Amino acid sequence: MNTIITMKFAVKPKCIFFILLMLVSTSIWCQAQQAKTKPTDSVNTIPDTLLFKIQTAQSAITEINAANKKGYNLDAIQRQFNTVKENVNPLIISFKAKEELDTKNLLSFDLILRDADTRLKNITAILVQNSNALQKMSDQVVSLSSDTLLQNNNGEDGRKLYHQQISEIKSRLQEAGKLTGENLSQVNVLLANTSALNVVVNDLRAQTAEKLALSGKLALRKRNPYLWHATLQNPASQTTGNLIASSYQGQQQILKYFIHSTWDNRFLAILISVVFFIWVHRNFKSSRRAAIRRQLGDLKFEYLKPFPIFSTLIVLLNITPLFEPDAPALYIELIQLLLLAVMSVHLWNTLEKKQLRFWLMLMALYTIMIIGNAGVDDTLPLRVVLIAINIFFIWIGVQLFNKVTFKEFSKKYIRTVLIILILMNALSVLLNLFGRVDMAKVTSVTGVIGLIQLIGLSVFMQIMLDALDLQMKISSCNNGLFSRINHMKTKAKFKKGLSVLCVLLWVIVLLINLSLIGGLWQWISEILSKPRVFGSIHFSLGNIVFFVVIIYIANKLQKHVPLLFGEERITFNEDSGHKGSKVALVRLVIIVLGVLLAVMASGLPMDKLTVVLGAFGVGIGLGMQNIVNNFVSGIILIFEKPFRIGDYVELADKKGKVRDIGIRSSKLLTPQGSEVIIPNGDLLSGRLVNWTLGNDFIKTELVFKVSAESDFEDIKKIISGMLNEAENTVKKLPPEVLLNNITADSLEIKVLLWINNIYVEAEFKSDFLQQLVKKLKDASVKIM
Repeated sequence: MNTIITMKFAVKPKCIFFILLMLVSTSIWCQAQQAKTKPTDSVNTIPDTLLFKIQTAQSAITEINAANKKGYNLDAIQRQFNTVKENVNPLIISFKAKEELDTKNLLSFDLILRDADTRLKNITAILVQNSNALQKMSDQVVSLSSDTLLQNNNGEDGRKLYHQQISEIKSRLQEAGKLTGENLSQVNVLLANTSALNVVVNDLRAQTAEKLALSGKLALRKRNPYLWHATLQNPASQTTGNLIASSYQGQQQILKYFIHSTWDNRFLAILISVVFFIWVHRNFKSSRRAAIRRQLGDLKFEYLKPFPIFSTLIVLLNITPLFEPDAPALYIELIQLLLLAVMSVHLWNTLEKKQLRFWLMLMALYTIMIIGNAGVDDTLPLRVVLIAINIFFIWIGVQLFNKVTFKEFSKKYIRTVLIILILMNALSVLLNLFGRVDMAKVTSVTGVIGLIQLIGLSVFMQIMLDALDLQMKISSCNNGLFSRINHMKTKAKFKKGLSVLCVLLWVIVLLINLSLIGGLWQWISEILSKPRVFGSIHFSLGNIVFFVVIIYIANKLQKHVPLLFGEERITFNEDSGHKGSKVALVRLVIIVLGVLLAVMASGLPMDKLTVVLGAFGVGIGLGMQNIVNNFVSGIILIFEKPFRIGDYVELADKKGKVRDIGIRSSKLLTPQGSEVIIPNGDLLSGRLVNWTLGNDFIKTELVFKVSAESDFEDIKKIISGMLNEAENTVKKLPPEVLLNNITADSLEIKVLLWINNIYVEAEFKSDFLQQLVKKLKDASVKIM
């Protein structure tokens, strides 16, 4: 019994320990569950947390006030919105009035609407970003305001110590919330207005696209009475001045919008013109220096002046269409009129009286045409005036066809322009007769502008050629870049490039006036950007064009690198010095960068590129080993530098001067004038002798025979005296006069000497032997 009782009491303390452990664990678990389910409130936190919450609130309020004080550029955004709305409003009125719009106006409308859509999308993106930021700040204000810890309560929870700070935070929260709400309201209102206008713009774009699709089909339809049915007076009793004014009021908005919206393109053209002005003016200023004036004299150019204001304006007005291909036709017409006026002032003293009269007549008729075109409707007098002007320009085209020549352009190009002038004006007459007045206006102006452009571009080309000629002369006098290149070839290449540019400008203006530039550019863009598939490779024609252009430019650059580094053309007889291998290194860098940029522009994915490189590796293994060997050898030659440009080297049976160090091969200029192209692999692996690596000295020998009766010592003194007086011998290395062989009737004498320049060895031997023959004859020594 006692045993049982003792066992019970022995077990009881352990049971109590386990029971207490379970109770404590259960209590902790219950508290944790209550902590998860019971919402926390800052009112139950300790005073340190209260202070942290106050500091956090103050920091948040400061950030909110700073953001609101900085503002969200709402005034600027509102102005942008108003500008877009002002540009779109005339279009809305035109479409509501259901006016009949020609292709020229529709293309201008499409330009305005596309730009408006882009601007509205940018405004929307900014407003959405601002709205999100303001909404976030508003939620933060609401969260801080509803926090019970920041309630002004003077209870026993310790907050009475922070009563003043809490009151100040609450007041600042109300002000921040009010300002944030006002900004958010303004942003949302502006966002709603922007969205509504964007809907209108998209609808107008759809209508414009639909009308443009139909405009081509309706362009040649009869919209006016036949000429013989035309009335003498407009039915609406509008005068010609009113017709012109009303027409230009419609074009004025488009023109004003275009000028303001494309300032960046125009700025680039102006910048190029300013650079041209500075370039020419500085060259004329340099030509006045005494050293250059003594060489060149007074420079006079027919189309270029020392202060080239008008020349710069002619350049600017000619290149403007290249930077503004989306320009309205009226803009191009005014540019050409301004070009005519500037050329008139510039060439006033250059043209003969007969040419000047023709020039002023051309300018007057063109002015009447572009002004009168705006007022021509279905009235007989104005249509007859237009036909008369067309007939006059047809007569001008016929007269100039076989007479006029421009030395800047080929006859084929000039005759093409004149044929287009004649055909366009003849077509304008026919269209006018049969009631297609709108098309008649377009074709007549297009033909005349083609003639004006021909004249303007010829003057432009002559100005650029004169500027290049001036630069080449100044550079040659200063031993600059153009002193190392052929002037005639450079001028010919520059003229060829200018001719291509002029033809491009002429075509651009022609397409703008015919309202075809937009459609043609869109068609080209679609062709170039359309995704294409070749097996598993995706590409576009635009990527291929970029690839080819980059490779072509890189190739041209690496070929002309020596000119940029001041390396003249190597000749065999002249001492051109020794050039390092930096040219080859720069060539290597250009080629590598060009290939990398071309691969990036091609859009070829890296996984596909590895496949191409793998195939390239297989090609190397099969048949391109020599090419890769030469390429790697060229890189080794660049860094190892066993020879330099200008060194005299010998390889196998070839001797000559190193003319060029390339990536795959190098060129050797032989004494006979031939150029030997040697693969770099042969130069690296073959036994190469460099005669001029350390210096240009060369040890040469002269062998001749004299009579056996001659005194060798006397001959030795004669030769030693001559060598001491010679110019090209190395004085610190004395010559050797040796008796090389003896026969029954002769003595063979060998002379060994050092010459300080390997390139004058043959000339030195010839001069020395001539003098030696004379000296030996004077000494009565018989030469065998």
